[in-house]
Amino acid sequence: MKVVDIIFALVCGRLVGFLVGDFLYESGINVGVWGTIVLWIAFPFFALFCLWVAHLVGRKFLFIFQGAKFLLIGAGATVIDLKIFEILAVLLGLIIPLSTIISKTISFLFSTLIKFWGNKYWTFGKHEKDDITAEAIQFFAITIIGLVIDVSFFFFCANILGPQFGTPAIIWLKISVIIAALAAALWNFVGYKFFVFKK
Repeated sequence: MKVVDIIFALVCGRLVGFLVGDFLYESGINVGVWGTIVLWIAFPFFALFCLWVAHLVGRKFLFIFQGAKFLLIGAGATVIDLKIFEILAVLLGLIIPLSTIISKTISFLFSTLIKFWGNKYWTFGKHEKDDITAEAIQFFAITIIGLVIDVSFFFFCANILGPQFGTPAIIWLKISVIIAALAAALWNFVGYKFFVFKK
C-alpha cells in the first residue's frame, strides 16, 4: 500500500465516524468520552485495516482493492453529501418549495465531483490526460443516470416509504440519503470501472 492509500483510508474512516456520532447524538444517545474516542480513533483504523485486507486480496483480484477504495471514497463523499444536504435544506426550506429535492440534487452533484477526482486518480489510477473530453462526457452520462437513481431512491424512502421501525423523521431522512447513495454507488462503480476509467 502507498502512503496516499493510508491517508485516504484514515480520512474516510474519520468522516464515517463523524457520521455515526452525529446519528447517535441526534438519536439522544450519549456516547461519552470512550465512545467519542472509539468514533475518532477506531473508525479510521478499522477503515485502514479493511483497505489493507483488500490490498492483500487485490494482489490476486484487482477489482477487490479498487472496490474497497471506491467504497471509501463513496463513504467520505456521502458524509459530505449529507452535510451539504442538511445545510441547503435548512437554508432553501425558508424560500423554495420542494427544497429537499433541490438540496439533494445539489449535494449529490457536489459529492460527485469529489467522487470523480477520488475515483479517477486514486481508485482506478487513471492519470493519463488522453481524450479527457470523451472521459468527461462518459463520466457525465454515468453520473446523470446515477443522479436519477440517487434522487429516485431518496424520494421513495423519504416521501413514499416514510420513517420505518419507529425511527425519528430526522434520522430517517439521513438514512434515506445513505440508501440513495448506496443504490447510485453500485451503478456508478460498474459504469466508472468498465466505461469511464477503463484501461
